[in-house]
Amino acid sequence: MLMRMDTHLLRTFVAVLDHRSFSRAAEALGYTQSAVSQHVAVLEADLGARLVERRPVAPTPAGARFLEHAPALLLRLDAARADVARLHHAQPAHLTLGCSAPALSTAVARALAQLRAAIPLLDLDVRVLAREAVIEEVLTARADLGLVDGVAAPSDPLPLPDLGPRPRSRRPSSRWPRSSPPTTRWPGAARSGSPT
Repeated sequence: MLMRMDTHLLRTFVAVLDHRSFSRAAEALGYTQSAVSQHVAVLEADLGARLVERRPVAPTPAGARFLEHAPALLLRLDAARADVARLHHAQPAHLTLGCSAPALSTAVARALAQLRAAIPLLDLDVRVLAREAVIEEVLTARADLGLVDGVAAPSDPLPLPDLGPRPRSRRPSSRWPRSSPPTTRWPGAARSGSPT
């Protein structure tokens, strides 16, 4: 029964297996090695199964099975926290759009330009990402809005990627600060003053 499990234990478990080392996981998480060992031991006691072989560091069969679930649990928890946090914030003066490359059409570019013109004080950050990354960014509130390409019916469930902790790479983005108008040219977009 998972009555005592907390996110620190889950994150530590995933980090140990991602790094294949207790010491490297401790360094990545900002913990001491003994704290990482203790987190894994508490999680193993809670689940009633050994999850990690110590030498060499590797998942046991139970650990491999649990590792299939842990990243998705962490993502859903982050999404739930972000959703609750959204309830307590006023209208943002900043909008971050996560968008897959094919979804960033001329119609979207035109709509963003109109939005920027209608709300001059809005900071607009457009990030071009892979489809699964767009979903993760919106679920965890790192993006306010996400657009992805593809066919979907209104009844289709939101596909949640199984993503665990991993280093973040720099993402291409286009920022339009409040003090200046957008200067990015969108391929195929209508020129200023021409009919759309």
